[in-house]
Amino acid sequence: MLDETRGRRRARSLGIVIGELPTGPHNAITDVPGVSVGHETVWFGDGPLRPGSGPARTGVTVIVPHPGNLYLEKVPGAFEVINGYGKTTGSVQVDELGTIETPIALTSTLCVGRVADGLISHAIAQTPEIGITTATVNPIVGECADSFLNDMQGRHVHEEHVLRALASASTGPVPEGAVGAGTGMSCFGFKGGIGSASRQTASEFGGYTIGVLVLSNFGMRRQLVFDGVPVGRLLENDINPVPERGSIMMVVATDAPLIDRQLRRVARRAGFGLARTGSIAGNGSGDVVIAFSNHPSVRVPHYGDGWTRPIEVVAESGPDASGASIDALFAATIEATEEAIINSLFMAETVVGRDGNTREELPVERVLDLMRRYRGR
Repeated sequence: MLDETRGRRRARSLGIVIGELPTGPHNAITDVPGVSVGHETVWFGDGPLRPGSGPARTGVTVIVPHPGNLYLEKVPGAFEVINGYGKTTGSVQVDELGTIETPIALTSTLCVGRVADGLISHAIAQTPEIGITTATVNPIVGECADSFLNDMQGRHVHEEHVLRALASASTGPVPEGAVGAGTGMSCFGFKGGIGSASRQTASEFGGYTIGVLVLSNFGMRRQLVFDGVPVGRLLENDINPVPERGSIMMVVATDAPLIDRQLRRVARRAGFGLARTGSIAGNGSGDVVIAFSNHPSVRVPHYGDGWTRPIEVVAESGPDASGASIDALFAATIEATEEAIINSLFMAETVVGRDGNTREELPVERVLDLMRRYRGR
């Protein structure tokens, strides 16, 4: 559970165990078989902001649903908007058709267009007939604003960074904290960024995996809750409050055979996990969930074989009419989302950005001590 490259430890390895369900082997979105994650960090310059020139503290993170050609073998997907102050791309077509046909990219707000261009170039390289003899492509990009630490006007994430992130995407442990899209993000007044977690359902409910990856950039310090403990209020007694409020992108992946309508129901439950950490989804917050299933039975071929196609999906009403199988996926999503957000805080290190602006890392030992005292042990 120790991140060798960053020297930080994840919440679970320090005794903060969220919920009851077991995790996958990496406790990350990559525990969903076939899902990979890549990062590209853009970091240069120090000192005063020179709009358009730096300093840069930003990057891009990509989530690849399966290792094949996503355009030719699309996955069912859904968007859930908890609060819509955001600049995501691709949601309209996903709502209409219920499919995702590119990797999902996360980045800085003003870089959305450039990152979308990178996804389009990647899709055309894989499928040269796009826009010539077949349809166009719908790039999926989510964003959060990193302006406190980064020169946002510089739009320093380019197509080359997207392509490098895609080329480096791995199915192994996911680097977290101030990396890729998370480089310049803040969470509850501390350094935030990338976090991930997973949960597995019991074999009687299919033994499926839910994996979540978040880009955390939201919350005011006094709101912060860890596993039911009001850590933010306890910390405010000895740490100056930071009136920070922003956004969060949550990506939910599963190998359970779910269609887009079912995925929207699952995505909605990520909001419950978000709320458990103390978020109120404030007025100026963009809180968005993107969910997909990569189960082979529900993938959608670009070129079909006939007028119909058979699919198999998770039953929402079992023999006892309880809906236990879908409930298990709901619970897994809530637990994994909550832990992914907590991991984004535990794994992020202090970053000094433009104009000397500094976002301090979470004081982990202080937090653990406060949690022990609060619980009387």
